[in-house]
Amino acid sequence: MRKTKGFRWRELLIVVIMLCIFAGAVILVSDVGRVQDAEQTQFVRDAVRKAALTCYAVQGAYPDSLDYLRDEYGLAYDENRYAVTYEAFASNQFPDIFVVEREDDP
Repeated sequence: MRKTKGFRWRELLIVVIMLCIFAGAVILVSDVGRVQDAEQTQFVRDAVRKAALTCYAVQGAYPDSLDYLRDEYGLAYDENRYAVTYEAFASNQFPDIFVVEREDDP
Protein backbone atom coordinates (compact mmCIF):
# COMPACT_ATOMS: atom_id res chain seq x y z
CA MET A 1 0.00 0.00 0.00
CA ARG A 2 1.20 3.40 -0.92
CA LYS A 3 0.75 6.27 1.44
CA THR A 4 0.15 9.77 0.17
CA LYS A 5 2.10 12.35 2.03
CA GLY A 6 0.79 15.87 2.12
CA PHE A 7 0.71 17.75 -1.12
CA ARG A 8 0.54 16.02 -4.51
CA TRP A 9 3.18 17.70 -6.67
CA ARG A 10 2.34 15.77 -9.79
CA GLU A 11 -1.29 16.95 -9.77
CA LEU A 12 -0.20 20.53 -9.12
CA LEU A 13 2.21 20.40 -12.05
CA ILE A 14 -0.54 19.14 -14.36
CA VAL A 15 -2.88 21.94 -13.26
CA VAL A 16 -0.17 24.57 -13.80
CA ILE A 17 0.61 23.22 -17.27
CA MET A 18 -3.07 23.22 -18.21
CA LEU A 19 -3.46 26.82 -17.01
CA CYS A 20 -0.43 27.87 -19.07
CA ILE A 21 -1.86 26.20 -22.17
CA PHE A 22 -5.22 27.90 -21.61
CA ALA A 23 -3.59 31.32 -21.10
CA GLY A 24 -1.52 30.85 -24.26
CA ALA A 25 -4.64 30.00 -26.26
CA VAL A 26 -6.44 33.09 -24.98
CA ILE A 27 -3.49 35.32 -25.91
CA LEU A 28 -3.23 33.74 -29.35
CA VAL A 29 -6.92 34.26 -30.12
CA SER A 30 -6.68 37.87 -28.96
CA ASP A 31 -3.68 38.52 -31.23
CA VAL A 32 -5.42 36.97 -34.23
CA GLY A 33 -8.38 39.31 -33.69
CA ARG A 34 -6.11 42.37 -33.60
CA VAL A 35 -4.33 41.31 -36.79
CA GLN A 36 -7.66 40.84 -38.57
CA ASP A 37 -8.84 44.29 -37.45
CA ALA A 38 -5.65 45.88 -38.77
CA GLU A 39 -6.03 44.03 -42.08
CA GLN A 40 -9.63 45.19 -42.45
CA THR A 41 -8.60 48.79 -41.79
CA GLN A 42 -5.88 48.47 -44.43
CA PHE A 43 -8.43 46.97 -46.83
CA VAL A 44 -10.68 50.04 -46.46
CA ARG A 45 -7.69 52.37 -46.94
CA ASP A 46 -6.67 50.49 -50.08
CA ALA A 47 -10.23 50.65 -51.44
CA VAL A 48 -10.31 54.44 -51.05
CA ARG A 49 -6.86 54.78 -52.64
CA LYS A 50 -7.82 52.58 -55.60
CA ALA A 51 -11.04 54.51 -56.17
CA ALA A 52 -9.12 57.82 -56.13
CA LEU A 53 -6.51 56.45 -58.54
CA THR A 54 -9.20 55.11 -60.86
CA CYS A 55 -10.86 58.53 -60.88
CA TYR A 56 -7.53 60.15 -61.75
CA ALA A 57 -6.89 57.65 -64.53
CA VAL A 58 -10.36 58.15 -66.03
CA GLN A 59 -10.87 61.89 -65.53
CA GLY A 60 -7.32 63.24 -65.19
CA ALA A 61 -7.96 64.66 -61.72
CA TYR A 62 -8.33 63.38 -58.19
CA PRO A 63 -11.82 63.84 -56.75
CA ASP A 64 -12.35 66.60 -54.24
CA SER A 65 -14.45 64.54 -51.83
CA LEU A 66 -15.14 61.09 -50.51
CA ASP A 67 -18.80 61.50 -51.46
CA TYR A 68 -17.79 61.75 -55.11
CA LEU A 69 -15.99 58.41 -54.88
CA ARG A 70 -19.06 56.84 -53.28
CA ASP A 71 -21.47 58.26 -55.87
CA GLU A 72 -19.43 57.88 -59.05
CA TYR A 73 -17.09 54.96 -58.36
CA GLY A 74 -19.13 52.77 -56.04
CA LEU A 75 -16.85 53.08 -53.02
CA ALA A 76 -18.50 51.32 -50.10
CA TYR A 77 -17.38 50.47 -46.59
CA ASP A 78 -18.99 50.11 -43.17
CA GLU A 79 -19.31 53.74 -42.05
CA ASN A 80 -20.41 52.65 -38.59
CA ARG A 81 -17.16 50.73 -38.12
CA TYR A 82 -14.62 52.98 -39.89
CA ALA A 83 -13.97 56.71 -39.90
CA VAL A 84 -12.39 57.84 -43.17
CA THR A 85 -10.84 61.25 -43.68
CA TYR A 86 -10.18 62.29 -47.27
CA GLU A 87 -8.23 65.54 -47.68
CA ALA A 88 -7.74 66.75 -51.25
CA PHE A 89 -5.35 69.65 -51.83
CA ALA A 90 -5.42 70.00 -55.58
CA SER A 91 -6.82 67.98 -58.45
CA ASN A 92 -3.32 66.90 -59.53
CA GLN A 93 -2.01 65.88 -56.08
CA PHE A 94 -2.84 62.60 -54.41
CA PRO A 95 -5.11 63.23 -51.42
CA ASP A 96 -4.31 62.34 -47.83
CA ILE A 97 -6.38 59.36 -46.74
CA PHE A 98 -6.77 58.36 -43.11
CA VAL A 99 -8.78 55.36 -41.93
CA VAL A 100 -9.38 54.41 -38.30
CA GLU A 101 -11.65 51.87 -36.75
CA ARG A 102 -14.31 53.43 -34.56
CA GLU A 103 -14.45 52.28 -30.95
CA ASP A 104 -17.52 50.48 -29.70
CA ASP A 105 -19.80 52.44 -27.43
CA PRO A 106 -19.81 51.03 -23.89
